Amino acid sequence: MPSLFDPIALGAIRAPNRVLMAPLTRGRATVEAVPTAIMADYYAQRAGAGLIISEATGISRQGLGWPFAPGLWTDAQVEGWKPVTDAVHRAGGRIVAQLWHMGRQVHSSVIGEQPVSSSATTSPGKVHTYGGRQPYEQARALGIEEIPAILDDYARATENALKAGFDGVQIHAANGYLIDQFLRDNANFRTDGYGGSVENRIRLLNEVSERVVAVAGAERTGVRLSPNGASQGVDDSDPEAVFVPAAKRLEEIGVAFLELREPGPEGTYGNTDVPRLSPAIRKVFGGPLIVNSDYFTREDAQAALDSGVADAVSFGRAYLANPDLIERLKQGAPLNEWDMKSWYGGGAEGYTDYPQLKDQEAA
Repeated sequence: MPSLFDPIALGAIRAPNRVLMAPLTRGRATVEAVPTAIMADYYAQRAGAGLIISEATGISRQGLGWPFAPGLWTDAQVEGWKPVTDAVHRAGGRIVAQLWHMGRQVHSSVIGEQPVSSSATTSPGKVHTYGGRQPYEQARALGIEEIPAILDDYARATENALKAGFDGVQIHAANGYLIDQFLRDNANFRTDGYGGSVENRIRLLNEVSERVVAVAGAERTGVRLSPNGASQGVDDSDPEAVFVPAAKRLEEIGVAFLELREPGPEGTYGNTDVPRLSPAIRKVFGGPLIVNSDYFTREDAQAALDSGVADAVSFGRAYLANPDLIERLKQGAPLNEWDMKSWYGGGAEGYTDYPQLKDQEAA
């Protein structure tokens, strides 16, 4: 079985190791969703990852409701991303842009219109806004005539990602956001060609993937799914019946890699008793399969590879607080603790000021 530190081909991207950086929302862009200079420092610090998957990045104003998150629908945003990708490449790294439409997980005070979703539903809990946390609003169901424009937004964001210097893109189809809202039966009550049967609920994922692949190439396109358990109020009564066919379709399209966020019953940032579907997905998806959620040690990550299910592991919170995570895992060194207060906004504190192992050893 491969080691965490062995190289892997993720389509056209040659990753020097199998320790990937998971997408992590950080909120350091401008109100206009333009990346800022400090983001170049942040990502360059973590260029030792086999591949960096960027923080979720909006494909449109309609789809981006997280305060100070970045976008990829304007020229200014493209120009803002260029120093980030340049810094990562100068540091020897590789980075793809995660493309995001949040669907109903937004607020009108941020996006300027009523949220949209697969159906007229409302997320539980409260949403982050510039005015603090507020209750979610009911979304309206996207009209079938509006879906071509959503596909155009994905294609434009993909073009912009390549212009900005990214090595590829990842389609965010997980975590209860728009595509996930179409996939799962507790959020999708449509009676047209995008609802009801599994084939219909997979249709938006299929069409988005085909449009993105037409722009970037399958060899530079990845997808993220969260197949087991509820996520931000989105769930399914029979997830295996949905996500195994979805993965099979992605195999047919030929995407470069598939990442699965799969919390377990003891999950520390979301948990579920719904069994992980990665073993079943492995049977139908032959490309690189990346697992994610609650990986903090070399032993746990290597065990995922040794099982034969996963080809790589993406680390989230561990990478947030440990820019040199790859070296710490190689040496068995202790990890820095993360500061949750700084996750979703602020400046350098809790962002670019985490100490590196070499500095701690020198001290």
